[in-house]
Amino acid sequence: MSARETHQGTPPALTVSALGTGALLFDCAPPLSLALQERILMVAHEVSDLPGVEEAVPGMNNLMLVFDAARIDATQVQANVLQAWMHPKESRRAAREFELPVVYGGERGLDIEHVAAHNGIDVQDVIELHSNATYTVFFLGAHPGFAYLGGLHERLHTPRRAEPRLKVQAGCVSIGGAQTGVQAQTLPSGWNVIGFTDRQFFNPAAPSPALLSPGDVVRFRAVEALS
Repeated sequence: MSARETHQGTPPALTVSALGTGALLFDCAPPLSLALQERILMVAHEVSDLPGVEEAVPGMNNLMLVFDAARIDATQVQANVLQAWMHPKESRRAAREFELPVVYGGERGLDIEHVAAHNGIDVQDVIELHSNATYTVFFLGAHPGFAYLGGLHERLHTPRRAEPRLKVQAGCVSIGGAQTGVQAQTLPSGWNVIGFTDRQFFNPAAPSPALLSPGDVVRFRAVEALS
């Protein structure tokens, strides 16, 4: 069975790597899929309650478990994760839903025409396909608050830029390969920027600094298109 099957099917095997004495990394083979990420999120939720487990961190096709080796040993952690991977409980953190207003194109969406040309469609198609989809936060990475969103229509898949920009403004909506996301901080990026939203995605002074968490649902709402 393939990695694209739902979590009711047989999942791909996990490989396990030690990260020092207090962490294990569990990897499954690509391709990346919503079904696999949902399984990872369910397993993370389940094993995070084990005595001695300090943190469960979902990643791209992987899960990192940080644990207190004085309370639980690596062999036990591994056994629990592999059991949960094969037979995950149908539960995870309740997903929150976010609707993000987006101005597509313009100075903060300079690559929208490139995305259209790369995929043989026009700019309006890019806007409609991007804003009509429902996305799931697969994991956080790259920089604090940046969420990798799964669910991008295949007609919008666009390779990252050959030369990254040295400064991409926080709030820029972008496409990188088969995923989309929103720049959470003003930093360099090689993703293709197609628009801008005014939501704040990272506030270090807030009790929960990152706006989005793995498993959350995101929708983009087109409010304007600039040429």
